[in-house]
Amino acid sequence: MLTRAIERVRQTDWRILMGISITALWIIAGVVYLRGGKFSQATIYDIPLENIGGFLEGAFAPLAFLWLVIGLFIQQKELADNTEVLRQTSIQSEKQTQAIAATEMNARQETYFKIAANVRGQLGGIAGMLFVSSMGASEGQIVPKERLETLWHMLARGDDPAFAREFLLLDEEKFGGYEALFYGTEIRRRHTENFLNVFDRLMVMAKNCDSSNGIIADTLSQTAHGLIYNRMRDALPEQLRKECAPVDTADYEKVLEQTQA
Repeated sequence: MLTRAIERVRQTDWRILMGISITALWIIAGVVYLRGGKFSQATIYDIPLENIGGFLEGAFAPLAFLWLVIGLFIQQKELADNTEVLRQTSIQSEKQTQAIAATEMNARQETYFKIAANVRGQLGGIAGMLFVSSMGASEGQIVPKERLETLWHMLARGDDPAFAREFLLLDEEKFGGYEALFYGTEIRRRHTENFLNVFDRLMVMAKNCDSSNGIIADTLSQTAHGLIYNRMRDALPEQLRKECAPVDTADYEKVLEQTQA
């Protein structure tokens, strides 16, 4: 029990201890003063009430002022402590907000990489049909059937950009340029528009799950599919530019729903 009492004294504000000490000394000094001089022979009934009131007012006014000052200092300390608590709470809230944002970004990145794996296969298939339309039997079998079969086997084994690389290796000028290769016939135009639409949506997802440095979107644009996409955009005929305008990256949620569907 003595240990608890000592611990409580240690935890008590030093200003309160000082106030108690000064108050005790002041009261002792007052008692000594009252016991000396003419007060030692007088009784309370011998002193007029107004004198008693004046005496009490003068005796305890310093103590009242002392405790008022001590109370102000204690209140100031409590306000400072509360301000520090609020500051720490604000810091913790900011950290939690950052953690939530990081978790959300990680979830978006996971979603992107899962969908991108399937979309790359889809882009590979579209590029394959476009390549066959440009170089196959309908165009005089420019590329031998054996090579086309090899490319389809490569695509089936997971080499999604196989046909895109073939487009990049072509001397497009021999075939009338990329506009003719990608938009020369109605079938090619439909395949190309389909490729542009799918890649646009994939790029939207990449930009919206990326950090400020944009490394995911930049990497996507430098893949074989990304390079072919850029050539398709550059060769886009004027009459199709409005119809095949890039998807707005601000419409991320809608694009995500469409891609998942």
